[in-house]
Amino acid sequence: MQGEQGRNAVQRGGFDPHTVFEKILAGELPATFVYRDDLVAAFMDIQPITPGHTLVVPLLKAATLAELPPATGERMFAVAQRIGAAIRRTELACEGINLFLADGVAAGQTVFHLHLHVFPRHAEDGFRWKLPDGYYTPPPREEIANTGAAIRAALAAD
Repeated sequence: MQGEQGRNAVQRGGFDPHTVFEKILAGELPATFVYRDDLVAAFMDIQPITPGHTLVVPLLKAATLAELPPATGERMFAVAQRIGAAIRRTELACEGINLFLADGVAAGQTVFHLHLHVFPRHAEDGFRWKLPDGYYTPPPREEIANTGAAIRAALAAD
């Protein structure tokens, strides 16, 4: 799992993408923390998309969502909600908040310690999502129904 993901990845700044957050959490690398409890910590991203960009990170290393204990995932989201609300109470430019979590290289994961990005958005921030070609042409309903059935079956197998 984690060894297979991004095996040869190199984090900007020369950091190991498999251990950089562990080193930050242990105090071996500098970080500006805004929150910490028994399950998660939150600190400022050193490559912010916008000012206020914060990362919510589990203290327990989990490279993927499948490895993350559900209670820790719940706490990550609850803390992200609190941070988003706090950002809105600052003087930072903030007309909205994005939460983003990448699970796997294909999803954009570059650090293999799961983390939830919380970043303020405003109309002129320059950040854009690029939707795939054909996004606005939905697939046939039968295809959507079949996909839903496959997911339901996988959930039932839990």
